[in-house]
Amino acid sequence: MGPVTTVTVIAGIVAFLIGAGAAGAVMFRFGIKYRRQQAESAIGSAEKEAERIIEDAKKEAQSQKKITLVEAKDEIHKNRSELERETKERRNELSRQERRIQQKEENLDKKNDNIEKKEEILNKKHKAADEKLEEAERLKKTQMEYLERISQFTMEQAKEHLLSMLENELVHEKAIKIQSYEQTLKDECEEKARDLISLAISKCSADQVSETAVSVVPLPNDEMKGRIIGREGRNIRTLETLTGVDLIIDDTPEAITLSCFDQARREVARIALEKLIADGRIHPSRIEEMVDKARREVEFKIKQEGERAVLETNVHGLNHELVRLIGRLRYRTSYRQNVLNHSIEVSHLAGIMASELGVDANLARRAGLLHDIGKALSYEIEGSHVQIGVDVCRKYKESNDVIHAIEAHHGDVELKTVVAALVQAADAISAARPGARSENYENYIKRLQKLEEICTSYDGVEKSFAIQAGREVRIIVFPDQVNDEKMVIVAREIALRIENEMDYPGQIKIHIIRESRAIEYAK
Repeated sequence: MGPVTTVTVIAGIVAFLIGAGAAGAVMFRFGIKYRRQQAESAIGSAEKEAERIIEDAKKEAQSQKKITLVEAKDEIHKNRSELERETKERRNELSRQERRIQQKEENLDKKNDNIEKKEEILNKKHKAADEKLEEAERLKKTQMEYLERISQFTMEQAKEHLLSMLENELVHEKAIKIQSYEQTLKDECEEKARDLISLAISKCSADQVSETAVSVVPLPNDEMKGRIIGREGRNIRTLETLTGVDLIIDDTPEAITLSCFDQARREVARIALEKLIADGRIHPSRIEEMVDKARREVEFKIKQEGERAVLETNVHGLNHELVRLIGRLRYRTSYRQNVLNHSIEVSHLAGIMASELGVDANLARRAGLLHDIGKALSYEIEGSHVQIGVDVCRKYKESNDVIHAIEAHHGDVELKTVVAALVQAADAISAARPGARSENYENYIKRLQKLEEICTSYDGVEKSFAIQAGREVRIIVFPDQVNDEKMVIVAREIALRIENEMDYPGQIKIHIIRESRAIEYAK
């Protein structure tokens, strides 16, 4: 390439560079201007947005301010209402308290007025009583003087005369009592009878055990109670239904109580329960099996007891049904005395007394053994045990003498034979000996109530208390109505009325108490 060409190229390049620089400068200025416009536009938009945000914030602030003001006004109104309500309640409470205080003050004033009036009335009464007492003393003195003048006795002489009359009356009554006792001894307690009875009792001393209405079955452990009850109580229901006995399962450790008035049924339940406990298999079918076995065992024991009684009393030729009924008496009691033991005892007593009197002893023992046979069926047949016993013995072809002794042993019919009288006496001896029977509770309570009613029926008696099982009665009298002299008369009148209206063993002590008290309070 030549020099001209090189210069031309260089000039072209320089011209291009210059043109490019001028175009770049123009473009740069245009870019700056565009950017300035964009920036100004963005700034304007930002300012508008800021103004809008500020305006919204102002509106929000105004709205929140209004809400806050409303809530503040509501809270202030609520607090003001609450304060007004509390203030009103306090004012009402203060008013009520003021009214109560005022009422109490008025009541106290009234009470004070009443007390003052009562004190004034009491003072007047005391004064009037003192005046009456003085007047009574004057009248008493005048009357005593008048009586002394009429009777020509002084007071001491009159007292001595009254005491001597009372002593004579007591001596007379004592003599009547002694004569009555002597006549009773002659009529009822002859020497031969005492010898016979003492001999019979000495030869027939039997122990009696009081029977109760419950039996206790011991358990090996307390877990057995749950097994006896069974699922949902089916075992205990089955046992109670089959035996007619109540099972009492309480907190008593390792024990169950059987309750039933019929001792035979209670014995069946006891034996069955003991067998079930020993076997360990307790369910309804097993219970039925054990109850049947126990019932057969009790029936066998009843038969054995009847045969034992027949052999012990030496009574022969009895029908086997009568022997079984005699055995059933083992499970009967009369006033807590076992009827079988009582019948054996009566048989022995009647036989001993018949031997001493030369009467048929075998007949007496037979009648004595059968005299309470009706009690074996009194649960099943309607009627008294006397009539049931007569019907049963007549059914099994017993002799007329035995039937009459059974019919008359409680005095229902008149005695016609010596054997009947001996059976009646032997029955009374067996029942009345110490420890044989206990007194009926209801009769005992009625006797004590009657004793207290007799005592409280007299004027001047405040209270009466029967103590020492009715062997003593303590009577509290009003001291202003019964004086010391009248106490003796009241005691004697009460004693006479008790003797006439009541039946009781031994004697009753009448104890009258007269007490004056003065009570005052230190305030």
